[in-house]
Amino acid sequence: MRWLADENFPYAIVRGLRRRNPAFDIIRTQDAGLVGSEDPVLLAWAAEQGRMILTHDIRTMPAYAYARIRQGLPMPGVVQVSRALTLRPIIEQILLMDECGEPGEWEGQVVYLPLR
Repeated sequence: MRWLADENFPYAIVRGLRRRNPAFDIIRTQDAGLVGSEDPVLLAWAAEQGRMILTHDIRTMPAYAYARIRQGLPMPGVVQVSRALTLRPIIEQILLMDECGEPGEWEGQVVYLPLR
């Protein structure tokens, strides 16, 4: 799978994912030249690139993601990560999704971590 970490997603998590799996395919919003972009722009870019979005944003991102779905637009998936989790469980659960998931499996879904 391919991932996009939104602008406010902690770099410590991105770094931890890369340390645990050097082949982990993730790009930060900052690295994609999308700093300051609104959620609809991020969702459109992620859809074009086939990247799931990692975010802490529970206020606006899900609404825009569901709006894309209602409009029949591609939405490769959004993973909302609880701020209450520590680094290790976040990294473990994202790696689990990445290693066990199939391409397209999360299309059109908003998933919350921790997984239940």
